[in-house]
Amino acid sequence: MTKSMLAIAAVFVVGLVGWAGWTVLSPSPAYVSPAMINADGADIGGPFELTAHTGERWSSEKEIDRATLIYFGYTFCPDICPIDTQVMVDTVDLLDERGIDVQPVFVTIDPARDTAKELTYFAEAVHPKLVALTGTEAEVRAAADEYRVFYQRVDVEDSAAEYLMNHTGYVYFVLPETGVATIFRREFPAEQYADDIEKILAESGT
Repeated sequence: MTKSMLAIAAVFVVGLVGWAGWTVLSPSPAYVSPAMINADGADIGGPFELTAHTGERWSSEKEIDRATLIYFGYTFCPDICPIDTQVMVDTVDLLDERGIDVQPVFVTIDPARDTAKELTYFAEAVHPKLVALTGTEAEVRAAADEYRVFYQRVDVEDSAAEYLMNHTGYVYFVLPETGVATIFRREFPAEQYADDIEKILAESGT
């Protein structure tokens, strides 16, 4: 195992420990599935402003006007991010079939490479409803901090990519009036996410 891989593994373990502790301390909602991390009472989520792939400024306080799924990742990711993003938009499609409108949002944690132009190609290829966001390093960091997202550049050797981005990978389900309703763990199917969201919305009366 290379030094870079060891560094990634160590950071990932630290992140898991932190999230596990936060999960245990969080109060339990009325409905919880194995795919969910309860966000009740936790200081997760908050206002941020970035630039959409269309080039327009995007404010969370204005644009999160309906149920929204948010994922922090990057388009140069070789494996995890494409899968997580596809699960997110598949969830949106399943909910559309049930008459539930949910907005999918992708926030890059690699603004140096993920310019608005690059994100336009990405958004158009992934889903017609997807909003892809970028910004300055400071703006992206501020948005990530609001959602307690960890990310870090990792230089790699013997690779076509100059560097990779180590980061936490969760899908945040956000409601306009109450903020983060729940956080979805990775490696669960879109059907599970869709069922959970439908139940959360039913409980909230939305």
